[in-house]
Amino acid sequence: MTAVADQAEPATQPVLDSVREFLGGEKKLFIDGKWASAQSGRTFTTEDPATGAVLAHVAHGAAADVDQAVRAARRAFDEGPWPHMKPNQRERLLWRIGDMLNERAEEFGQLEALDNGKSVGIATAVDVAWAADVFRYYAGWATKIEGSTINVSMPFAPGGQFHAYTLREPVGVCGLIVPWNFPLLMAAWKLAPALAAGNTVILKPAEQTPLSALLLAEVFEEAGMPPGVVNIVPGFGDAGAALSGHDGVDKVAFTGSTEVGKKIVDAAKGNLKKVSLELGGKSPNIVFADADFETAVPGSLNAWLFNHGQACTAGTRMYVEDAIFDEFTGAVAEAASQVKIGPGMDPATQLGPLVSQEQFDKVTGYLREGMADGARALTGGNRWGETGYFVEPTVLVDVRPEFSVVRDEIFGPVVTAMPFDAERGVAAAANDSMYGLAAGIWTRDISKAHRTAKQIKAGSVWVNQYNGFDTAMPFGGYKQSGWGRELGASGLDLYTTTKSVNIAL
Repeated sequence: MTAVADQAEPATQPVLDSVREFLGGEKKLFIDGKWASAQSGRTFTTEDPATGAVLAHVAHGAAADVDQAVRAARRAFDEGPWPHMKPNQRERLLWRIGDMLNERAEEFGQLEALDNGKSVGIATAVDVAWAADVFRYYAGWATKIEGSTINVSMPFAPGGQFHAYTLREPVGVCGLIVPWNFPLLMAAWKLAPALAAGNTVILKPAEQTPLSALLLAEVFEEAGMPPGVVNIVPGFGDAGAALSGHDGVDKVAFTGSTEVGKKIVDAAKGNLKKVSLELGGKSPNIVFADADFETAVPGSLNAWLFNHGQACTAGTRMYVEDAIFDEFTGAVAEAASQVKIGPGMDPATQLGPLVSQEQFDKVTGYLREGMADGARALTGGNRWGETGYFVEPTVLVDVRPEFSVVRDEIFGPVVTAMPFDAERGVAAAANDSMYGLAAGIWTRDISKAHRTAKQIKAGSVWVNQYNGFDTAMPFGGYKQSGWGRELGASGLDLYTTTKSVNIAL
């Protein structure tokens, strides 16, 4: 079973006139409420990964531009209208941004499909819709950030009376660095709670996918966001390093690889700014013999194939109880071989291209290394088509824990499948990773599900489903998968600081 769906002529969706208009001309930086070219005058190109064609020329932000953006954000935080704006005013503004995302959903969806390669249907129905939901969720929190009163004992002043309370205040100027796999959504995850709490921000989108962030700047501008509150500086690693190390930045939030996350921490130590990190994963997906086969097969396929495998939560280590191993892995491979591959602008596409030549080379390199180590592909294992950065969905068996395809985050449509003996247990193997971001468990036995979930060292555990996200549920990792929790009420903790006030009466 090695074939995958044949290449066919894609039925691509026509590009909206508004998207074509947006792509025309240089895409500029958004700093202090104004559009500007990079101070160096440099630009870089962003391309359609399905074809390699250039989509747009983007201003190449660097350290000087980051400094300008930080100064604008500092003024807006210290002197501008933002610190004096009532919480319900911030609430209405963020809610309006959520509504505007819904109103322009098709536009944003097409731009994500063109710039990232993901399915336009998924980009519109999932990425854009969820981003809008995140803005509205945190809009509601803007009026509900509270301190508390404390009944203090003051043992060193036994005769006195005191009134003690806490305040939750915004951190200040926040640098937000987001990845290329969910460009708009990851921006929303950081922007919405940071703004709801009253911070000002500098957003640095990934150089591979800067376009939706710049369209989002138009939304902020149209919604009436005060100048300097939101600044957007596209650029490469040097811009991210400048933002992480800038003494005018009070907090940096980063989503990306663990390797780069460690560099962020190192850069941030100069002024000991607050740091939150959502990093890599190599998540286990555990299938017990008593699982509902009809649900577990498509669910386990989605676990590692969603977003072309370019997801930090991807369940790319599939542990299947030995009694059903051959049958189950064969069924997953068969389902993978039927997946519709094509460009993101084809609404029927289920698996689009990888984001770039660099990512394509990385994934295919892992496939070659895995085969050389002794892995066997039940399906896939090769490039798909002759143009674009497409890789066949690949199910690898005959793998061992020390193989690089088992240990490393590949970030592509590749899963390794390994059998386990229920009597010996699976938790030790599942936890044998530097990462601890997510996990899946498939079983009809609810007690077994609870026991296994407790044993797994991961920030999110999904039972009889995978990628079971909700805006109200905190998300983050154990071990080298990150620091802190995004989403839910916990997301506000990343962007607020607590002040204790104690008054002698």
